Amino acid sequence: MTQRELTLQDYVAIVRRRWLLIVTLAIIGPPLGYGVSRLLPNRYKSQTLVLVAEPTVPTDLVKPVDTSDMSQRLASMQQQILSRSRLEPIIVQYGLFPKDAAQKPMEELVAKLQKSIEVTPIQPMAETRANNLPGFYVNVTLDNARTAQQVCTTITSMFIDENVHLRQRRSENTTQFLAQQLTEAKAKLDDQDSKLAAFKSRYHGSLPDEQKTNLDLLSGLSSQLDAATQALARASQDKGFAESMLSQQIATWQASQDGIGENPEQRLAPLLTELARLQARYTDDYPDVVKAKKDIAALRKKIADSEKQKAADPDKLPKSTVEPQQIAQLRAQIHTYDEVIAERTREQDQIKQQIKVLQERVQSSPFIEQQFKQLTRDYQTALEFYNDLLKKRDQSAMASDLERRQEGEEFRVLDAPNLPDQPSFPNRKLFALGGFAGGLGLGLALAYVLDMQDTSFRTEKDVELSLHLPVLAMIPAVKALPVRSSKEMAKAASRGRDVRVGART
Repeated sequence: MTQRELTLQDYVAIVRRRWLLIVTLAIIGPPLGYGVSRLLPNRYKSQTLVLVAEPTVPTDLVKPVDTSDMSQRLASMQQQILSRSRLEPIIVQYGLFPKDAAQKPMEELVAKLQKSIEVTPIQPMAETRANNLPGFYVNVTLDNARTAQQVCTTITSMFIDENVHLRQRRSENTTQFLAQQLTEAKAKLDDQDSKLAAFKSRYHGSLPDEQKTNLDLLSGLSSQLDAATQALARASQDKGFAESMLSQQIATWQASQDGIGENPEQRLAPLLTELARLQARYTDDYPDVVKAKKDIAALRKKIADSEKQKAADPDKLPKSTVEPQQIAQLRAQIHTYDEVIAERTREQDQIKQQIKVLQERVQSSPFIEQQFKQLTRDYQTALEFYNDLLKKRDQSAMASDLERRQEGEEFRVLDAPNLPDQPSFPNRKLFALGGFAGGLGLGLALAYVLDMQDTSFRTEKDVELSLHLPVLAMIPAVKALPVRSSKEMAKAASRGRDVRVGART
């Protein structure tokens, strides 16, 4: 049979020929598996379900500081809780593995306890399309049911406490970091504020928001300058007219005192009047104005020479030195005009100085505006950064307070660790079923091996495959009769039966 491909009929034939062996091993397998399960030590599993509770305050009102993924956070806490520093006190407290405690080091005991603890996250429902971890199971498997429950309770409490401590620590660290950053931002903001204040104080009146005011003031001062210039021209004209009138009055008075007719001083008054009229209409470079000034200068020189001659000859002095009232009034008017001219001149100088200052401010306005924009931009950036940090610091403080009150996202035990009443290992029913499956498989395997070692010819295909010749006839199998005693043969003969001796082929 090993030289040809077996068919389903061949396998069925093998099972029919070896059914006794197969059934025997299948019957022996379950008791044997059950007996093996009785020899193995019992293991008890205590399980608890921990759910991740949502914060009591909506996250829209108070944003949590710790926004890390719950699966990553659970994995991190699992590594911390299942470390040697955390598990060694539990081994000592509950006296775990007493048989191995004296022979094995603590590292092996901790590794054995780590294998006994299993943390299984709960996957969210696919219909909800949620990304958050809804909860997790904590399983502890030990050789004592009560100890397994106690260790499971302790591990669960460690997860809950570690979650609260971790969230509080992150919230407090975040708040402290933001407070430190806020202090530095406040110092930078104060520095920018002082720079901006110093710049405003230095360039007061030349700032960009004051440019319109400067232009308005410049326009007003230009109007004032025009008015002052016109007033000064009028005062000068009035003074010139008063001086001409004074000269005329003095000449008339002196003529009356000397008893002579017209003198040079009488001719000076018309010339001064004419000069005042010309100056009101033309500039000083006009030819008529230049000629009039030359005539007046020559006449005044002549009057001055006459005065010197009078001073040299005292007999020619006027009889009366008291000037008439009209002359005194004219002198007073001229003095008043001098004061007005001086005042208008000072006013004109002041206005020109103010106009110069405003013009300098307007001319330097683009450069100052550029510097002012840069300082304002730096100050605004520092202010926005400070306000943003202040807002984050306040939110972090509220989140920290929420964590301290344990009203944030926390772990809640839904099912307390159970006290197992039956061992989770070994499962005797499963072992019995495994023994049955193992016996049945072993029986089938032995049947197949024994049949492969059998060299008997059972079918035409076996003969054809072995001899490479077609089969014309088949010799039937003849079973040998059992050997009988003489008494039995005699009885058979008496009954008329034929005794035949068979031969094996």
